[in-house]
Amino acid sequence: MNQYIVHAAEQLPTLLKAFRKEAGLTQVEAALRLGITQQTLSALERNAQKVSAERLLQLLSLLGVEMVLQKKSAKQVPDPALEAPAW
Repeated sequence: MNQYIVHAAEQLPTLLKAFRKEAGLTQVEAALRLGITQQTLSALERNAQKVSAERLLQLLSLLGVEMVLQKKSAKQVPDPALEAPAW
């Protein structure tokens, strides 16, 4: 099982399209199964960072993909007090 760590919403479009293709589905087929138009699915794939969590989970389920949330260890979480000010 491959795992993909997503750090930014901008990574989602590429992953969703790849998962759909790996599942052997065209946009039309996936859209029909989700009850949406092909145009809506196309927009969802291009702008996945703007989609609702509910719609994203529906699409992931259709594609046979599960989302796993994992808390970073204390070593991996940056301490905001140690970060340089943004100004």
